[in-house]
Amino acid sequence: MSLLAEMTQKATDQGIPLSAHLDITWRCNERCVHCYLDHNGEGEMTTGEIKDVISQLADTGTFFLSISGGEPLLRRDCFEILEYARELGFSVKLKTNAVMIGAAQAARLKNLGIEQVQISIYSHLPEVHDAITKLPGSLRRSLQAIRYLRAEGVKVSITNVLMKQNVTNAKAVRLLAKELDVEFVVDPTITPMFNGDRSILNLGISNQELDEIFRTEEFIGNVGEFCAPVSEVDEDVLEGYSCSAGHTLADISPSGDVYPCVQFPMPCGNLREKSFRDIWFAISLRCRFPVAPIPLHWLGQAGVHPNSCRVRCQPSV
Repeated sequence: MSLLAEMTQKATDQGIPLSAHLDITWRCNERCVHCYLDHNGEGEMTTGEIKDVISQLADTGTFFLSISGGEPLLRRDCFEILEYARELGFSVKLKTNAVMIGAAQAARLKNLGIEQVQISIYSHLPEVHDAITKLPGSLRRSLQAIRYLRAEGVKVSITNVLMKQNVTNAKAVRLLAKELDVEFVVDPTITPMFNGDRSILNLGISNQELDEIFRTEEFIGNVGEFCAPVSEVDEDVLEGYSCSAGHTLADISPSGDVYPCVQFPMPCGNLREKSFRDIWFAISLRCRFPVAPIPLHWLGQAGVHPNSCRVRCQPSV
């Protein structure tokens, strides 16, 4: 068993939130057509409040911390927040569109010891990428940022979110990632908006296109292993947990709401009213029931298999 597997198993057994996703703002300088967030900055936690939250996460045993948004670099205190998290010993990943990263910012991220910078690239073609982000020049700026980061030796991962507008560009984006010497992740998931609007699901690729993606080796690795039939659902599976949400993973909004997962936006408490430890205990207790810790109407198409998350939890009417 690898060290990470041992850590995850121990965290699961002891109810420790090994990983946390912290959105420090929902404001953004892009307006991606598939984004599920409301981009106003109302009610954002202050620098002091965010540092207190990070300190509470450390005290509760969290090790992996993703700082995200919106666009986190829109906050003038973003680097201060990143520095504080590193001082407390977190393994930190930064999720950003990178259009605000120049040579100086790349050097700062290197000096802070950020584990990885994760950047969404939707196409190798500016006319496609920029049409999705609605920010002219965004592809050029994001790619330049990647070059600055790689020149500093910072690990970078490109996420290619697939939708009708760009699905035919996926292989070219993967080749681009290889040329830039960065990791590549393909993501076919379109998430309903937090306000309940499901219309953006219409941007998603077809089942036929999804099947083709999941049978393409350069996207998913070993096709035979990935597409192997689901094992029989026995008692061990039924006693297991369907995902890490509420078991070893927590998600925190810019206003301090705590969710089991980014894809499970059910507020379980607010950090301006309760401590993270108290909220986490409530979440983990709620999710402690195996297989179906979530009302069935939340599962949607994800309920294909009780021990896996096929397309993530989505609220439905």
